[in-house]
Amino acid sequence: MQNESNGLNDIASILSNPILNTDSYKASHYLQYPPEASAMFSYIESRGGRYDRTLFFGLQMLIKEYLCRPVTPAMIGQAKAFFTAHGEPFNEAGWRHVVEQYGGYLPVRIRAVPEGSVVPTHNVLVTVECDDPQVFWLASYLETMLLRVWYPITVATQSWHLRKTIRGYLLKSSDDLAQLPFKLHDFGARGVSSAESAAIGGAAHLVSFMGSDTVLGVVAANHYYNETMAAFSVPAAEHSTITSWGRERETDAFRNMIAQFGKPGAIVSVVSDSYDLFAALRVWGTELKQAVLDSGGMLVIRPDSGDPRTIVLQTMRALEASFGSAVNGKGRRVLNNVRVIQGDGVNPDSIEAILAALDQAGFAADNIVFGMGGALLQQINRDTQRFAMKCSAIRLGDEWHDVLKDPITDTAKRSMKGRLTLLVNRHTGEYRTTTLPVAWNAHMVEGDWEEALVTVFDSGKLLVDVSLAEIRRRAHAHEA
Repeated sequence: MQNESNGLNDIASILSNPILNTDSYKASHYLQYPPEASAMFSYIESRGGRYDRTLFFGLQMLIKEYLCRPVTPAMIGQAKAFFTAHGEPFNEAGWRHVVEQYGGYLPVRIRAVPEGSVVPTHNVLVTVECDDPQVFWLASYLETMLLRVWYPITVATQSWHLRKTIRGYLLKSSDDLAQLPFKLHDFGARGVSSAESAAIGGAAHLVSFMGSDTVLGVVAANHYYNETMAAFSVPAAEHSTITSWGRERETDAFRNMIAQFGKPGAIVSVVSDSYDLFAALRVWGTELKQAVLDSGGMLVIRPDSGDPRTIVLQTMRALEASFGSAVNGKGRRVLNNVRVIQGDGVNPDSIEAILAALDQAGFAADNIVFGMGGALLQQINRDTQRFAMKCSAIRLGDEWHDVLKDPITDTAKRSMKGRLTLLVNRHTGEYRTTTLPVAWNAHMVEGDWEEALVTVFDSGKLLVDVSLAEIRRRAHAHEA
């Protein structure tokens, strides 16, 4: 009964309690700082990794979900009971100060580069500051929750770079650049660790693309970034909807797809490797060809097994033999009435390899769409872009002091020091991280350089509520 009265059996309330959204050892840290500490400053950066630039995205989701609701006495009681039983000290006085002095809203200031900004690694992206001497440690206590921004940033960064790759092949081989936002479809929902990952990662992908089957990602983008509908999908077969007809009736299953969904201007995707891909391609090109043509829609064939580069090219050639193709303005061939979607073994390397093979064979990039699953939302981690959040300054009494780590065993982990900010050159768009001057203000201008960070959160208030449309414009403003 004691556990129930403290809410320790109510998993929903535990997961929504910001005091518990941390690492265990953080509970003891308030006793470890110098006794004269009165304020703290921390920052988040990508210390390098797979990509040399990161697309900043996802902080607004975290702030709306976790920081815009107040800490309550019940949450304090719940956290106290947990940490006491867990073997950690608990700063009950500090948390009660938050409730009594600030109505439960955390007295921290968060500044960040605008979402959609593409920033070179080794630059500050977010800063967190708390200058209340009684709870200054909050600037570090929030690390566990805030550093999870690595996930949407990394997904968004990978998708942004893949968009660049696909765009390059479209520029080389296609007359229609408008199709770019629909060339990489999110198939990742079933391959992630949780529904929350599907929502956060799925939304991050949509900064660069507008096709998704990850429903929770689209819902999250709509909700947290003020969209009516952030992405779209089309009717598509899965193996169960084909194999349930039996092998001898596979052609009937295909015919049903066209009858149900094949309409003028519509797109219908049909997985065709349930038994024998090449036999299925012959059926599509003979017995079912006229039904496809008469529907007025676009048939998209999904080969779902085999070596991706080889199978896509074989599928393309079989469809061209049946449906024909037209030569576009770039001298590349575009299939008539049919396309291919590759959803198996899709990752950054295979996308490049497939596009290169198609280009070498004379096919336009128009002919292919990619569906990316585990490699899109799950096969990344915090070290993909080597994200870290570190304390870089502490106020002792009335004076700020630099803080840094500099391990001789790994110089790559050397942290930055001081109260930091990010500047951007108004003419070149170049970024550089620097320390704040003593007389800092949020609109500082230093020659051609001006503040890139903006205050997005302060003491429970979200100060910037950006739309996905604006983020997309910012992310792709300089596509070349």
